Amino acid sequence: MNTQDPSETKSAGVDETDRKIIRALNANGRISYTDLAKDIGLSRVAVQGRIQALMETGVIERFTAVINPEKIGIGVSAFFNVEVEPQFLYQVADELAEEPSVTSLYHMTGPSKLHMHGLFTNHHEMELFLKEKLYPLPGITSVDCQVLITRFKSRMGMRL
Repeated sequence: MNTQDPSETKSAGVDETDRKIIRALNANGRISYTDLAKDIGLSRVAVQGRIQALMETGVIERFTAVINPEKIGIGVSAFFNVEVEPQFLYQVADELAEEPSVTSLYHMTGPSKLHMHGLFTNHHEMELFLKEKLYPLPGITSVDCQVLITRFKSRMGMRL
């Protein structure tokens, strides 16, 4: 789990050209260095160097494909608020972070809350996750679950 101090994650020397590169990659992560260079107005080598630097400083964490879960048979998308006794918070977070069905996990304000998103093939699979994985974890004091009905927007990248 990443427990990096937020004060260490300042702008990392990102300038307007880097922001243009990031915007272009958010729109199309498969764009070639050559096409990106034309769009930005730099050489291919300069764009490649900037992307490498953005990766080395952690500005770009990874490149990945965005998959529509419904198209591959994943029918249940659920959000959980999990209250955990403070002394167990990091242990529970570490264990949940290893679960394949957990897609995101955040420590939120409030009484030691973890906010989690999970994807499940069906309701039965989600019920097994709750009974066999989540509820047995030490220090869990409450679990609140909301199942997604309609996805109107999903974050792809970020506002720059």
